[in-house]
Amino acid sequence: MSNTTATPKTTTTKSKAAQPTAPVVRELSGSQAVLEAFLAEGVDTIFGYPGGAIMPIYDALYDYRDKLNHILVRHEQGGIHAAQGYARASGKTGVVFATSGPGATNLVTGLADAMIDSTPVVCVTGQVFAHLLGTDAFQETDVINITTPVTKWNYQVTDATEIPAALAKAFYIAGSGRPGPVLIDITKNAQVQKFNYEGYEKCEHIRSYRPKPIVRKEYIAKAAELIAEAKKPFILFGQGVILGKAEKEFQAFVEKSGIPAAWTILGLSALPTDHPLNVGMLGMHGNYGPNLLTNDCDVLIAVGMRFDDRVTGRLDKYAKQAKVIHLDIDPAEIDKNVKATVPVWGDCKETLPLLTEAIQKKTYPEWHQQFKDAYKQEVEAVIHDELNPTSDDMTMGEVLRVLNELTGGDAIIVTDVGQHQMVACRYARFNESKSNITSGGLGTMGFGLPAAIGAKFGAPDRTVVAIIGDGGFQMTLQELGTIMQFGAAVKILILNNRFLGMVRQWQQLFHDKRYSFVDITSPDFVALAKAYYIEGQSISDRKDLKNALKAMLDHNGSYLLEVFTGKENNVFPMVPQGCSVSEIRLK
Repeated sequence: MSNTTATPKTTTTKSKAAQPTAPVVRELSGSQAVLEAFLAEGVDTIFGYPGGAIMPIYDALYDYRDKLNHILVRHEQGGIHAAQGYARASGKTGVVFATSGPGATNLVTGLADAMIDSTPVVCVTGQVFAHLLGTDAFQETDVINITTPVTKWNYQVTDATEIPAALAKAFYIAGSGRPGPVLIDITKNAQVQKFNYEGYEKCEHIRSYRPKPIVRKEYIAKAAELIAEAKKPFILFGQGVILGKAEKEFQAFVEKSGIPAAWTILGLSALPTDHPLNVGMLGMHGNYGPNLLTNDCDVLIAVGMRFDDRVTGRLDKYAKQAKVIHLDIDPAEIDKNVKATVPVWGDCKETLPLLTEAIQKKTYPEWHQQFKDAYKQEVEAVIHDELNPTSDDMTMGEVLRVLNELTGGDAIIVTDVGQHQMVACRYARFNESKSNITSGGLGTMGFGLPAAIGAKFGAPDRTVVAIIGDGGFQMTLQELGTIMQFGAAVKILILNNRFLGMVRQWQQLFHDKRYSFVDITSPDFVALAKAYYIEGQSISDRKDLKNALKAMLDHNGSYLLEVFTGKENNVFPMVPQGCSVSEIRLK
């Protein structure tokens, strides 16, 4: 087969320049085309698990193993959570392989998690031969219809010639605008089919898909007017700041405006936690002042957040006195839960500098004092005893206090879901962005361990600490095998209260202490870790805490530290479900 058409020799530079460059044509299989697409997109790490329907891609991967690092997870759910952790720590798109049938369906929880938390992931699943589709063939499932509600886009490839364009579109959609997960399902015949491959062209435009709304400067002007008139303005910021890579632009806006700013749990680390204008955490277990004073501010400025129910409490009693400025890249989020007085559509990396330029530098000393007074109340009622307890039992808060002392706020902290998650988000300290990785919208128990593995591959030079409860750890502990095989130096900190703590807290407060199936028995976690050649220890005495945490952080490689905490400690403050944010309880 001739690869190119010969070009006649010429004697002038001008005629040489006039000749178009013919594409280099190679005969490749569909499977090879998949891997070529990954290389063109700058992929360096794939998380996956092989199986029959994706075997041709794994066969091709054998020849690419020096160019692409494949991490063999122990479960497909672990694979997609690892890809999420990788994406959140690196700012790149995570990549996952899974086979058909149960392999593909095992991705669904992670897809739903990535969808609601706007995490860019590209999943490639194998599928049965095209002629078997719809016949209930072995390990056939309709993965396209199953995953449509939990993906930003999905597509089934039945012909190898479609693969380059389909993957180019997948990476573009996953990583552009408001990011999210994409799934490409490739039938086995398309994986083995040979075709004339003319190279890979990245996708930069799709008709009818506009990832970034057009910025309307008249709304920037209206927002600036509201801010100029405000006496008690308040900024709420979410993960959109991080996803938009707009941390510097956001900090410049906050500092020029002089407005107090509070974060959602996914926005945590977008602004350093010790920044003087950072007033704390929003939401059900957030700080007292940010919740209480939401219903006292006169202008509410939401940046890259979606007014989730855990942040707003009762919508009919949420910030009714305030004029609302909402900056978001996704027009569907504006007016969805909270009506905006001024909608500012667009990428916050573009809109924030425009707004910063349009406002005057101001300070609000009396308004800030209200946050300080509320924080003082919270310290006296909650924080002091949580961080410096006098009881015999250790608290999760004091573990975080000592961890902060040892890491200096420089570690990536990955949390699972439960009481430990809320405590970590409340008390962990961060100096730089992309340092807090947690399951926000879906609240997926089992997220922590595999996501921490992915985070370590996404940011290999940073310390990664996985903070996990005894319940969540048992959902995905098989990923210790991934750590063992690939040497991911993850520091695993299990806060063990011998309960499914968050559910127990609700049963205590709202169900008359009817503890229904929340008393969970756990194995010897340290012995389990040693079975995977991971060092560790377990402590229950406060005097051992600092040395144990230091041993964990200083150890060369992965390490598991189990800390026994009080069985019936609760997380406060708390906005009870169905209540207004101003009804937040300190005890």
